[in-house]
Amino acid sequence: MLFDLTDLRLFVATAELGNLTRAAERQHLSLAAASARIKALETQAGLQLLQREARGVRLLPPGEAFLHHARLVLHQTEQLRADLLEYGGGLRGHLRVFANTTAVTDFLPEILPGFLARNPRINVDLQEKPNAQIPRGVLDGRADIGIVAGRVDTLGLEAIHFSTDRLVLVTSRKHRFAKRRRISFAETLDEDAIGMQQGSTLQTFLAQITDNLGKRQKLRIQLGSFDAMCRMIGSGVGIGVVPESAARRNQESMQLALIDLSDAWCVRERYLLVRDRAALPIYAQALVETLCLHYAGQQAAID
Repeated sequence: MLFDLTDLRLFVATAELGNLTRAAERQHLSLAAASARIKALETQAGLQLLQREARGVRLLPPGEAFLHHARLVLHQTEQLRADLLEYGGGLRGHLRVFANTTAVTDFLPEILPGFLARNPRINVDLQEKPNAQIPRGVLDGRADIGIVAGRVDTLGLEAIHFSTDRLVLVTSRKHRFAKRRRISFAETLDEDAIGMQQGSTLQTFLAQITDNLGKRQKLRIQLGSFDAMCRMIGSGVGIGVVPESAARRNQESMQLALIDLSDAWCVRERYLLVRDRAALPIYAQALVETLCLHYAGQQAAID
């Protein structure tokens, strides 16, 4: 079967919008032309892909499968176009990474500069996504590598463990919790809290925990980075839950106290997600190896 790229883009738009008229407008087609193209797709596939309804269209099971592959084909086509442009501009590789908040704000800024310096003809498109959305992005081909932490449905992707993420409670050294060695998260919920911005991986995760406890954090302010959180905590505005690495980095300069959380969920394993490690471009494999070696070296130093 041979499919026209315009038809594939139209089908994806129709599936995303749930409406053929709006999809036709997005693709700059008349409704009649769009309808004819969708009908031709179904004829070529030999199956009905969409259910026409009064208020739009609904994907049928064969349409769900078709959508998945259409996105892959369009992504690969765009990747081919981008790669050719990059060759012309002196680049030799383009790497797309979907990562959670901790990765984007905490450890990738430390690791990526060295990687990019060693690979001057590679560029990286790094996008922050919630943990739950990252596997789908990799599976659909919108990302080459995903970085997640904790319990996540990996959708059958290859998951490469590379480090362990531990969350700790951070307070100013004058706070009443500062002398504690260990505390449960539930005990902290009556205190003013500093959090990450709405929609961030960590804040979404903590919101699920508090929902299960039937309570809410008393958030005074929400910020865009763990360093900013630590600065605000050190000033005495409130307490917060942050990755241990970020807390230790700021511990002395901001006069912070770190208290272990007794909750089992405070330890979260980190994974790199890929469709097939062996099939990754050499430069993508290089980033996977860089991350794994970085944390293997850190663990060796601790041991």
